[in-house]
Amino acid sequence: MKVVFPTCCGVDVHKSFLVATIIKTPKDSLQPSYQKKRFSTFNAELNRFADWLHENNCLDVCMESTGKYWVPVFNILEKRGIRVIIANPKWVKAVKGNKDDTKDSKWIGDLFRIGLVKSSFIPVKDIRILRELTRYRYKLTSMKSSEKNRFQNAFTVCNVALDSVVSDMFGKSATAITDYLTSDEDFEPQHCISLLQRSLKKKADDVLASIEGYEIAPEQKHRIGIVRDHLHYIEKLIERVDICINAMVKKYDGAISLLCTIPGIDRSSAITVISEIGVDMAQFGSSKRLCCWAGLTPGNNESAGKKKSVRISRAGVYLKPALVQVAHAAVKDKLNPYYALKYERIAKRRGKKRAIIAIARLILTAIFSMLSTGEIWNPVDLFKVDMPEHLKEQQLQKAVKQAVRFLETQGLKVS
Repeated sequence: MKVVFPTCCGVDVHKSFLVATIIKTPKDSLQPSYQKKRFSTFNAELNRFADWLHENNCLDVCMESTGKYWVPVFNILEKRGIRVIIANPKWVKAVKGNKDDTKDSKWIGDLFRIGLVKSSFIPVKDIRILRELTRYRYKLTSMKSSEKNRFQNAFTVCNVALDSVVSDMFGKSATAITDYLTSDEDFEPQHCISLLQRSLKKKADDVLASIEGYEIAPEQKHRIGIVRDHLHYIEKLIERVDICINAMVKKYDGAISLLCTIPGIDRSSAITVISEIGVDMAQFGSSKRLCCWAGLTPGNNESAGKKKSVRISRAGVYLKPALVQVAHAAVKDKLNPYYALKYERIAKRRGKKRAIIAIARLILTAIFSMLSTGEIWNPVDLFKVDMPEHLKEQQLQKAVKQAVRFLETQGLKVS
């Protein structure tokens, strides 16, 4: 057994307190010594915890990622120059029936001491703050979609089938009609037709047929008004969050512009990606580890020579949906059919769902390479796709150069 951290600390974090165990291993012995202490999670106590660590020359701490309770502890220790490893609970889970707060901190420290704890990715503070904003914007957008569905369903239960005629219940024509139906005015067909925009004039008869015979009680009108007001309020909140996000990402304009060269990625998607993974790819080491962290790689579940399940994991709760959305846009990009051709080939063999996940992984691999090298999106096999001859020639030359470089690294001389 090799001791990786001769002096380290295991921490079991709770909402109102934490239990810490410092483990010291002498050079001439494998038998460690333990010091246990309990602290409150108030800032003054956390600073006292940091002082205690410094007094014992312990600069390596490992703790379990329990909800958000680890964040205040991490903030204080990071500020005090202590290296903190945040472990996924599944890697440090103790055996049931033989655990308590003190034993948990000792168990975490013992695993960490001999290098058996995998570190979770914790970005720098600026990226963490940006991540909070982008995730909050995602939640607000989900709330906006829910309110839109609620608004539409409120008319459906009142025998208004307008959503079957118009393509957008929140377009100019539909909004004018729904405002008219929820007002106190008596319904007049000709006035209703006059509210339609030019593009919907040809559907005037269908619009009237979808509304005819409707019944909206005063209480239902009141509820529809509340839903509409809430929807407008959420839209204003999203605008405020966007202003704050745009102010924060000015320092990352170069990386955002770089990512926008990838088909399917716009500015909003690029900001979401940067907020989740940052701009320093050295933290992941390889594109494979990044894709695994994002939950885009097949699972590895084999026993007795039989593969049981290769489903992707639940990781990347916010990053994975964003990349899948980007992948759907990329395969529909007619100006650049690179990902569309790859999607078609994979979908024939593996199906559409697996194909779109594969495209999302290709895009994330490209993001890793671009943020590592600073080069724009320019895959080596792009020359295989229909494109102008001068660009095709450039891509072919690049592919040949990379092949020659690979052969030279294998000890072969290429003339």
